[in-house]
Amino acid sequence: MNIKEILDRTTGFFREKKLDSPRLDAELLLSHGLGLSRIDLYLKFEQPLREEELQKLRNLVKRRSLGEPIAYILGEKDFYGESFKVNENVLIPRPETESLVEEALKWHGVLGINNLKILDLGSGSGCIGLTLLKKIPDAKLLAVDISAQAIEVAKSNAEKLGVQDRVIWVCEDAFNFSKVKETIDSYFSGEINLLVANPPYIDKSDLEVEENVKKFEPASALFSEENGLKHLKKWTSDYSKILSAPGLMLMEMGYLQASEVQKHVLSLREFDKVEVQKDLAGKDRFIRGECHG
Repeated sequence: MNIKEILDRTTGFFREKKLDSPRLDAELLLSHGLGLSRIDLYLKFEQPLREEELQKLRNLVKRRSLGEPIAYILGEKDFYGESFKVNENVLIPRPETESLVEEALKWHGVLGINNLKILDLGSGSGCIGLTLLKKIPDAKLLAVDISAQAIEVAKSNAEKLGVQDRVIWVCEDAFNFSKVKETIDSYFSGEINLLVANPPYIDKSDLEVEENVKKFEPASALFSEENGLKHLKKWTSDYSKILSAPGLMLMEMGYLQASEVQKHVLSLREFDKVEVQKDLAGKDRFIRGECHG
């Protein structure tokens, strides 16, 4: 069998399985399995495949047909123009989270703070904090995650981006503010300029969560108690106290949580300005708190 035949068969199989993007998924898996670019697949349509190549592709197709996210199968996911290593220990970066990075860069571009001190809570793959380091050459990052396996993934991404020398890794539950604060005190002299996070914010009873998201992605990065608000409330309460002026807090949240989260953050009286910002789909997605200098 040649590449075209396998590509067409795989696309048809994925379509029967009702996958969202059957042709794209088929192209990505064949490219990955054969070590070719997607363009080369079409340039080499008639190239016959050896049995060992076919077997490798069968294994990849089976994983996808069982619902495993394409990013985990490929071992990477694009985010804000960079490719990040991902596996089952980290949440797959979402396009909407790019808006958080965009807003942070816009804020920094206006103020131009030298030696920016960034704190990334629940850093996962590192896609938020490491992207900011890549874009802001003199910034430093303290990345906190409860999972040692997630931190190992993030370390690989930091090395790939060439920013590893500007990161301090903290394997700790961000709920343990006093322990995290010890590192902030020693590394950042007790203050931060930019607080970013994509915390767990999904309620465990939320019926909108895709079954394969629950099946394959780490529950600790997805779900929070108290209707999905426990992490958002705790992290904003604890860490906003050490935000410098000028300073910015940006946290992702569920689009139906905006009113309650905004009310909570306002009650902290730590910010000069608090607002809800929308993602590219027009949904309420981020809580933004700003301290003026």
